[in-house]
Amino acid sequence: MSGTSPALQPPADAVKPVRHPDAPAPGEPLGAHYGQCFGCGGDQPHGLHLVARAGDGVTVTAEFTVQPAHQGAPGLAHGGVLASALDETLGSLGWLLRTIAVTGRLETDFLLPVPVGTTLYLEAEVTAVAGRKIYSTATGRVGGPDGPVAVRADALFVEVKVEHFTDHGRPEEIRAALDDPDQVRRARAFEVNP
Repeated sequence: MSGTSPALQPPADAVKPVRHPDAPAPGEPLGAHYGQCFGCGGDQPHGLHLVARAGDGVTVTAEFTVQPAHQGAPGLAHGGVLASALDETLGSLGWLLRTIAVTGRLETDFLLPVPVGTTLYLEAEVTAVAGRKIYSTATGRVGGPDGPVAVRADALFVEVKVEHFTDHGRPEEIRAALDDPDQVRRARAFEVNP
């Protein structure tokens, strides 16, 4: 995207992203990384319930339908909710790299209003990797996967270890996640031999 801040420009030594050999196959649903996640979790009554799928290369697609609980102005999606949908889609790219990463920076452009009831068709791609930094971009379209772009973002994600969450998360949620066999299975999916 033009006008992107220097913080979101990959350095000269950045490399082209490589899809991990054990990444989900194109078209495969990625599932929620955590049931209580506002973006993808099914246990959040007013969450986005975003469903992401692996794409070709280092891309993902996702869909999100704006519900009445997601509005800001009457009948229109709240900009923060749209930014959350982009952030969640961008975060799903970690499944293809087989890495755990958190948002370091997210710059969002809002191009069209998105009414309640609209399905936003999202697509995200990793554009470069430099050490622990993962550079990516995403769009959200209305009216179908080839419709006009309503919202777009550039992002910088930073690779972290699982201790990032165990050291900083609330202990009761960490315990619940560690007791959830599905959550443990998903965490093990990111265990990579050195």
